[in-house]
Amino acid sequence: MQSLHTQETDVFLADNLANDLEQLIEPFKNEKIFVLTDKNTHRHCFPLISRIEGISEERCIITDPGDEYKNTETLISVWQKLVEGGANRHALLINLGGGMPCDLGGFAAATFKRGIAFINIPTTLLAQVDASVGGKTGINFMGYKNEIGSFMQAKHVLVDTTLLKTLDQPNLISGFAEMIKHAYLKNEPLLKRTLNFDILNPDMQELSKLVAESIKIKDEVVTADPFEKNIRKALNLGHTIGHAFESFALKNNQPVLHGYAVAWGMVAELYLAHIKLGFPLKMVEELTAYTKNIFGSFSYTKADFDYLYETMTHDKKNQAGRINFTLLKAVGDIAINTHCEVHEVHEALSFYLEN
Repeated sequence: MQSLHTQETDVFLADNLANDLEQLIEPFKNEKIFVLTDKNTHRHCFPLISRIEGISEERCIITDPGDEYKNTETLISVWQKLVEGGANRHALLINLGGGMPCDLGGFAAATFKRGIAFINIPTTLLAQVDASVGGKTGINFMGYKNEIGSFMQAKHVLVDTTLLKTLDQPNLISGFAEMIKHAYLKNEPLLKRTLNFDILNPDMQELSKLVAESIKIKDEVVTADPFEKNIRKALNLGHTIGHAFESFALKNNQPVLHGYAVAWGMVAELYLAHIKLGFPLKMVEELTAYTKNIFGSFSYTKADFDYLYETMTHDKKNQAGRINFTLLKAVGDIAINTHCEVHEVHEALSFYLEN
């Protein structure tokens, strides 16, 4: 397996998933090892690691799939199964799945016995470039995304891009949105490579290279600011409005994939960057056309502006009652803690609706 030489977490690109995982869990061979997964990943991915010594069906914790199950009820059920399985402070939890098992499992591990070790094996593109790396763990609460959580780094992250071959197209596209975000934070050459990549008919070898670059970008930011006091807020580009779109969709029982919401949120937030900081309107329009083609459109009306804005007030970057956005002056020129007035946010929401 290839180390990506990240600083906060040991991240590896797998050559052979089972063999590489066997090496990583060697220090835990005398301890109890649990695997958290959802029903879909249990069916498609658990068999790839099920024959490794120390891993058993009996200590496999299976949840329902979907972000709507990243909640207190599921969290409690994970704690219960750890207790019933005899987990102690030296146990290991392997989170096998997309962003939901990585977020939920990380938080379960961070809080059980005041913290047990965990390894993330992200099986979706979104989880590989986002949820599995960076130490953020958590659950949704009272309709708000990631309202309860903690910071705790995974012991290891094992990324196997061959798992993406089994991923349906919507989930592959969802993860690609975070890669686009990372490219906007880095530089124009990477942004051009990313937007020119055919995610609808992907070259998996080239995608693997882009995934490695994307993980390194996130790790650079996390290493500089592990607890999101400063520059780590850059990673929230597209997320303040994107999370509001997600909450709105959940409220209407029409949940959307996280990456889709982030892509739509980036359009609105880069328009905010245009009116506040002079980000080129032409680039906003190019992203607008790109997201419509790849991600489709998100539906709301002007009557929903107040609800969407109120939802944004729950964003964890906010300070002193002010909504703080991560915006860009140009590609790679990041402006965190940018306050926008209500009428400016409404203008951005109008821009999205009208374009």
